[in-house]
Amino acid sequence: MEPVDDPEVLRSRLEELRQEHRDLDAAIARLDAAPPEDELVLRRLKKRKLQLKDRIALTERMLEPDEPA
Repeated sequence: MEPVDDPEVLRSRLEELRQEHRDLDAAIARLDAAPPEDELVLRRLKKRKLQLKDRIALTERMLEPDEPA
């Protein structure tokens, strides 16, 4: 992710990341409910979901100003 200073761009990207995270969450839930046919796919989805969570947190920190000490 390249640095972006425009808050509107960051908010838009944040919403895209959150939507992808929700979609992955739903896909993982469906795979967990069904008999596991491919554990590798499930592990990859979970890993991707964690990566998205980290990117969401980073983007949120970029949007929130630092509090003075």
